[in-house]
Amino acid sequence: DPERERCFIAELDGVRCGSIYCTRRTEEVAQVRLLLVEPWARGAGAGAALANACVDFARQAGYRQVMLFTNSNLASARRIYESIGFEFRAEQPEDIFDDDSVGQEFWLDL
Repeated sequence: DPERERCFIAELDGVRCGSIYCTRRTEEVAQVRLLLVEPWARGAGAGAALANACVDFARQAGYRQVMLFTNSNLASARRIYESIGFEFRAEQPEDIFDDDSVGQEFWLDL
């Protein structure tokens, strides 16, 4: 549903370098999915721009909250989310990576 869900793609110097999805979790809750920034573009602000675009869209689409799952070893992504107001709510064991990281849940009230 293009009124409630959207994909954003970032470009740096005319080259696609990242993306993020805003998806419908419930009528009142959007979910951030799959923030990705290419390694060569990290540190240029694309991740923050994508996260902000996602939150702005969720607000305009009428959602009351945004949530996301991330992983404890993705420190740069967590810093981006926390800088725009996402708050840690829970964590759970996760076996996506071959280390001791855990899955983490963050929420933002709009």
